[in-house]
Amino acid sequence: MTGELFSPLHLRSGQVLKNRIAKAAMEENMAGDGQLPDEQLFTLYRQWAAGGTGLLITGNVMVHAEALTGPAGVVLDEHAPLGPFADWAEAGKSGGGAIWMQINHPGRQVASDMPGVVWGPSDIGVSLGKHSSRFGRPTAMTARQIDDTVTRYAVTAHRAEKAGFDGVEIHAAHGYLLSQFLSPLVNKRTDRWGGSLENRARMLLDIVSAVRAAVSPSFAVAVKLNSADFQRGGFDAEDARQVIEMLEPLGVDLVELSGGSYESPAMTGRSADTRTQAREAYFLDLAEDLVTTSPIPLMLTGGITRRGTAQKVLDSGVAVIGMGTALAVTPDLPDRWRGGREADRLMRPVKWSDKALASAASMAQVRHQMRRLARGSRPKPGTHPAIALVAEQRKQRTALRRYRAWLAEPRGAA
Repeated sequence: MTGELFSPLHLRSGQVLKNRIAKAAMEENMAGDGQLPDEQLFTLYRQWAAGGTGLLITGNVMVHAEALTGPAGVVLDEHAPLGPFADWAEAGKSGGGAIWMQINHPGRQVASDMPGVVWGPSDIGVSLGKHSSRFGRPTAMTARQIDDTVTRYAVTAHRAEKAGFDGVEIHAAHGYLLSQFLSPLVNKRTDRWGGSLENRARMLLDIVSAVRAAVSPSFAVAVKLNSADFQRGGFDAEDARQVIEMLEPLGVDLVELSGGSYESPAMTGRSADTRTQAREAYFLDLAEDLVTTSPIPLMLTGGITRRGTAQKVLDSGVAVIGMGTALAVTPDLPDRWRGGREADRLMRPVKWSDKALASAASMAQVRHQMRRLARGSRPKPGTHPAIALVAEQRKQRTALRRYRAWLAEPRGAA
């Protein structure tokens, strides 16, 4: 699986990525009217497409209109018009690379002030100490709700292909719904979706099978998976190894490795234990173990900012390196690397003692950069995290009012 950064990668579906650099998913929370992509997202993705990245993976697109990770989340379900999504796909492919849509359901990680539903495998809420009240109390999903959710993923994937996207990435990491089913700390079910790892992985495997059946063979299907949850007794690297083996017969093209959740935000470099590096390639140690047995090409995301680090990741056997924050600050970083240059500036990590608040501020900083790019402005990585967080909270309040009104409206078939 090793290769130079700018060598092509041939995937199982027959799709060819022009290089080994991917823009990993970052939750934009920039939906326009009707929870649809609009010119802001088109401009943002044209900038990334022009920067030389071989693969762009969108921020998570919601499969269920009543379950959003944030009030400005994009929704692609059976009712959504495809025109805006076709424009989004066109923007993402304008530089000659591929664009995949990350599709997701938040499960229990839904803010307490959001309308709609808060579901989980069990009725165990998000535990964040004094911040726990920020999230709604989940109800355990019924068998019918599980089956309906599997169908929603397949519908969203099918419609993404119709809109012109090159693939989808099923989000099973970062503490969202599928990650919750995989976690023995959150999933306390005693039926066919709980107990053994095979049972806890059942919903993910059913979704992958349904998605693969709903799209053409040449359409890429990927999975984002935690290399570990970084919580004692939670989903760990051995579990990840076994799940990857379960995914192989289902026609998965790529597995992206990340880690953590809101309870242990390792994806921002602030896990609840010490198994992530402080600055770059947070999950490389775990990936090096998994790559030796993985029958599927792996992508590694988390803290990569320099070409030397990216090459080190590739040399370990990982097939694709994913970057998020680095590309929010320097959207043409792949072209810079090709020309022998590095980024001019990096975003400093937020090291507040309150890890939950620091994680929220880190995400707000990144969204601040994305919004600047979407306006055609240059990134401003020196923005203080507290300023970015306050600005983000104001935008989310406005978006929440709009989402409430939209959700109350009747919706017909697209």
